[in-house]
Amino acid sequence: MSHQRIPADWTIQRSTPFFTKDNVPAALLTHHNTAEGVFGQLCVMEGVVTYYGFADSEATEPEVTVVINAVQFATSPPEYWHRIKLSPDAQFNINFWSEKDKTGQAMFNSK
Repeated sequence: MSHQRIPADWTIQRSTPFFTKDNVPAALLTHHNTAEGVFGQLCVMEGVVTYYGFADSEATEPEVTVVINAVQFATSPPEYWHRIKLSPDAQFNINFWSEKDKTGQAMFNSK
Protein backbone atom coordinates (compact mmCIF):
# COMPACT_ATOMS: atom_id res chain seq x y z
CA MET A 1 0.00 0.00 0.00
CA SER A 2 2.71 2.51 0.90
CA HIS A 3 5.27 3.85 -1.54
CA GLN A 4 2.91 3.82 -4.49
CA ARG A 5 4.06 5.84 -7.47
CA ILE A 6 2.84 9.42 -7.65
CA PRO A 7 1.41 10.05 -11.15
CA ALA A 8 3.94 11.79 -13.40
CA ASP A 9 1.67 14.73 -14.23
CA TRP A 10 0.95 15.61 -10.58
CA THR A 11 2.75 18.52 -8.89
CA ILE A 12 3.64 19.51 -5.33
CA GLN A 13 0.84 21.68 -3.95
CA ARG A 14 2.31 22.32 -0.52
CA SER A 15 5.37 21.41 1.54
CA THR A 16 5.57 21.47 5.32
CA PRO A 17 8.47 22.89 7.27
CA PHE A 18 10.85 20.38 8.84
CA PHE A 19 9.35 18.62 11.84
CA THR A 20 11.10 17.05 14.84
CA LYS A 21 9.76 15.39 17.98
CA ASP A 22 9.52 18.89 19.48
CA ASN A 23 7.23 20.44 16.86
CA VAL A 24 5.52 17.58 15.01
CA PRO A 25 1.76 18.21 14.73
CA ALA A 26 -0.10 15.85 17.08
CA ALA A 27 -2.45 14.83 14.23
CA LEU A 28 0.45 13.10 12.45
CA LEU A 29 1.04 10.81 15.43
CA THR A 30 -2.57 9.59 15.43
CA HIS A 31 -4.91 8.20 12.77
CA HIS A 32 -5.22 10.59 9.83
CA ASN A 33 -5.43 10.33 6.07
CA THR A 34 -4.44 12.33 3.05
CA ALA A 35 -7.30 14.16 1.38
CA GLU A 36 -9.08 12.96 -1.76
CA GLY A 37 -6.78 13.37 -4.75
CA VAL A 38 -3.69 14.04 -2.60
CA PHE A 39 -0.55 11.93 -2.21
CA GLY A 40 1.68 12.53 0.81
CA GLN A 41 5.43 12.15 0.32
CA LEU A 42 7.22 11.82 3.66
CA CYS A 43 10.89 12.76 3.31
CA VAL A 44 13.24 11.89 6.19
CA MET A 45 16.35 14.06 6.54
CA GLU A 46 17.70 12.60 9.81
CA GLY A 47 16.83 9.71 12.10
CA VAL A 48 13.99 7.30 11.39
CA VAL A 49 10.25 7.74 10.84
CA THR A 50 8.03 4.64 10.98
CA TYR A 51 4.82 4.78 8.94
CA TYR A 52 1.85 2.63 9.96
CA GLY A 53 -0.95 2.17 7.43
CA PHE A 54 -4.45 1.04 8.41
CA ALA A 55 -7.33 -0.59 6.52
CA ASP A 56 -9.77 2.06 7.75
CA SER A 57 -10.26 4.78 10.36
CA GLU A 58 -11.23 2.27 13.08
CA ALA A 59 -8.44 -0.29 12.60
CA THR A 60 -6.04 -0.60 15.52
CA GLU A 61 -3.53 -3.03 14.00
CA PRO A 62 -1.56 -1.74 11.00
CA GLU A 63 -1.75 -3.62 7.70
CA VAL A 64 1.42 -1.87 6.50
CA THR A 65 4.57 -0.86 8.38
CA VAL A 66 7.29 1.07 6.55
CA VAL A 67 10.54 2.13 8.21
CA ILE A 68 11.85 5.27 6.50
CA ASN A 69 15.52 5.95 7.22
CA ALA A 70 17.48 9.19 6.74
CA VAL A 71 17.60 10.39 3.10
CA GLN A 72 14.74 8.08 2.14
CA PHE A 73 11.09 8.80 1.47
CA ALA A 74 7.81 6.95 1.27
CA THR A 75 4.45 7.86 -0.20
CA SER A 76 0.97 7.65 1.25
CA PRO A 77 -1.87 7.33 -1.26
CA PRO A 78 -5.01 9.50 -1.22
CA GLU A 79 -7.53 8.80 1.55
CA TYR A 80 -5.37 6.11 3.20
CA TRP A 81 -5.45 6.05 7.01
CA HIS A 82 -2.06 6.11 8.69
CA ARG A 83 0.06 7.48 11.52
CA ILE A 84 3.77 7.88 12.14
CA LYS A 85 6.26 7.37 14.95
CA LEU A 86 9.54 9.29 15.19
CA SER A 87 12.96 8.33 16.50
CA PRO A 88 14.25 10.90 19.02
CA ASP A 89 16.55 12.45 16.38
CA ALA A 90 14.09 12.35 13.47
CA GLN A 91 13.75 15.33 11.17
CA PHE A 92 11.34 15.16 8.22
CA ASN A 93 8.94 17.08 6.06
CA ILE A 94 5.94 16.22 3.92
CA ASN A 95 5.24 17.20 0.32
CA PHE A 96 1.61 17.07 -0.78
CA TRP A 97 1.13 16.18 -4.45
CA SER A 98 -2.05 16.56 -6.47
CA GLU A 99 -3.27 16.62 -10.04
CA LYS A 100 -5.27 19.81 -9.47
CA ASP A 101 -4.65 23.13 -7.78
CA LYS A 102 -5.54 22.67 -4.12
CA THR A 103 -4.96 26.25 -2.94
CA GLY A 104 -6.78 26.83 0.32
CA GLN A 105 -7.89 23.20 0.67
CA ALA A 106 -6.97 20.75 3.42
CA MET A 107 -4.23 18.28 2.50
CA PHE A 108 -5.20 15.75 5.17
CA ASN A 109 -7.99 14.82 7.56
CA SER A 110 -7.61 13.70 11.16
CA LYS A 111 -9.92 11.29 12.91
